[in-house]
This record gives sequence, structure tokens and C-alpha cells, in this order.
Amino acid sequence: MPHNPTVDTTITRTALVVVAHPRPDSLTAHIAELAIRRLIAAGYRIDLLNLHAENFDPRMTAADLPEWGNREKVYSPEVESHMRRILDAEVIVAVFPVYWMHVPAILKGWIDRVWNYGFAYGRSKSRLGGKRMLWLGLAGVADDDALVGTMRDALSAQLDDGIAYYCGFTQSSVGLLPGAEEKRQRLDAAGNLLLDEALTGAAREAHYADLENRALSFVDDFLAADRVSA
Repeated sequence: MPHNPTVDTTITRTALVVVAHPRPDSLTAHIAELAIRRLIAAGYRIDLLNLHAENFDPRMTAADLPEWGNREKVYSPEVESHMRRILDAEVIVAVFPVYWMHVPAILKGWIDRVWNYGFAYGRSKSRLGGKRMLWLGLAGVADDDALVGTMRDALSAQLDDGIAYYCGFTQSSVGLLPGAEEKRQRLDAAGNLLLDEALTGAAREAHYADLENRALSFVDDFLAADRVSA
């Protein structure tokens, strides 16, 4: 599926928004749309990369295996196309459900195949230097669960330090959004999963309004950091 950046000839900055959820009516997709509106309001042209809608294959292929003696390798046409989209973007915002304290396989596979040797790393001067990254992860764990801090630290270590920093990004931050499920999920002292009754009515509306506001605050903070001089 071809990508269709929002066209405005007065805008020069591009934001690549990467969505990693198979359902177009998911909460993940909704949060991505809210982020897109904020980015447009801030003056960004949007390149929307919906990994499932574009049928991206996260499995590594022989054509995309790195060749350690050749950092100028030309990768598969699909991967080269994705590389150009990354190079064209000033900021990248990934929106995804959190699975096992990590990103979904399709997003990890996109990083594995596209953020490849000679492109994202393996050079004395990074080709991705100067770019900024926001990771918005939606998690089913309850907001007040003791696991939230551990989850946030794990995601930050993997994504901010293990990937973005290693690839030379100027800034990378994780915005974790717990409480994404209608049934409050938490663990008891023995490690058993407990589920509350599903939220309904005004309580449900208030819960998701708060989640939306938290998501937008992550986007606003991310955008504000760009306006702070070094």
C-alpha cells in the first residue's frame, strides 16, 4: 500500500508515525490519530506507516541480512523504501500495544530489517543523527500496579538506550500508557492476575479521557523539547 503524507507545501518538517496494531478500530489506532492531530497542529507533515495495513513482513530475509564487510549494501526494495521514509522524517512516533514488556513482533521486525547495518548503525557519523523518537506504548496493567515502573524502565532500556541511542538519535523517550484495558488488571502478592469488572458509563468515559490526556501530554512534552535550545 503506498504511503500518503499529508500534503501542505508550506510545511517542511515530516513526522513518520508508525502504528503497530492489526485492528483499525483499536485504542492504539485512536491514540495514534490523536498524536497525528497534535503533530499537524505543530506544523508537521505526516507520513503514516501502518505496518499491518501495508503488509510489512517482520521476518528477516536473506536479502536483508547485514554484510559486515559492506556497509554500502543495497537491501531489498521494501527495506530501501522504508529507509527513505525514515531519512525523510525529522521525528518518528511509534504507537503500539505493549507485549511482555516489549514492542509487538511486527514493530521489532521493522526495526530488525530496516534499521540495518550501514543505515542505522555501523558508521562513524550516524545517518539518523539529529532525529527524534517518541515511543507510545499502551499497556493493560493497572495504573497503580507496582509493575508499571519496572515496565517503563524495561522499555526505556530497550528502546531509548538499546536502539535509539545506539543509532545516534538526538532524543528518544518512552511514553507508557497503563490502564488501556476496560477491565482493571493487576497482580496480587502471590503473583496471581486479578481482573475487575469492565468499566461502563461515566466511569469508562472518564478513564479513557484521562488516558487520552496522558497520551497527548507525552506528545506535547516531546514537541516542547524541540523548542528548548541546547
